[in-house]
Amino acid sequence: MIKRNTQQRRRLILDRLAELGEVKVDELAHAFETSEVTIRKDLASLEANGLLLRRYGGAVPIPKELINDPHDEQVSEQKQAIAQSAAGLIRDHNRIIIDSGSTTAALLPELSEKEGLVVMTNSLSIAGALRELENEPTLLMTGGTWDTHSEAFQGQVAEQVLRAYDFDQLFIGADGIDVARGSTTFNELVGLSQVMAEVAREVVVLAESNKIGRKIHNLELAWSKISTLVTDKQLDASVAEQIRAQGVNVVIAK
Repeated sequence: MIKRNTQQRRRLILDRLAELGEVKVDELAHAFETSEVTIRKDLASLEANGLLLRRYGGAVPIPKELINDPHDEQVSEQKQAIAQSAAGLIRDHNRIIIDSGSTTAALLPELSEKEGLVVMTNSLSIAGALRELENEPTLLMTGGTWDTHSEAFQGQVAEQVLRAYDFDQLFIGADGIDVARGSTTFNELVGLSQVMAEVAREVVVLAESNKIGRKIHNLELAWSKISTLVTDKQLDASVAEQIRAQGVNVVIAK
């Protein structure tokens, strides 16, 4: 079999899994003319996206009882579309920050074709997923104090580490978007997010359309700090224009 790029290979792995009911690492490595290390990274990435379950030496399909309901699947599709559009903003060799969160985590599989990335994160789960990518971006961690609410590192140590670098882009989620003010959050710890925005030349907020108009007390980033909002096609056109009037580029994921 001819060699495939990462996304093609992973789609073919899923096809084989659907056909055979089980796949083996050594057999896949032989079939795709690649290493077992690469195949294990493929399976880890596919498992992280809820597409299979790894087993010793291979993988099996997700049991039907563990498959998300249709509503969750739709949300997942929206996040995936947002992630794909956001990834289109990233160039090879960019230095980027990826904040903790499920929407930002959806961005990770889309980075597999990018070369020479340097990625800073405050999330252990995002760091682990980055290590599974075949292109092996340079990984930087903020360190700091672990916050159980956000499941990420926060605090002065993390802020000091961030200020020691400069970045091309920050990718950050939001609990809500106040059309008049900017991104909002349930978390009262917003200092690190604001430092992330300070040290990045472009701030990209990833948010599903159902979060836009959700006003939460804690303002995380004012519109003046945000360069781009990436959201899904369910966003009302008039609301998109209100946000653009704040000087923000609005990208609607297809």
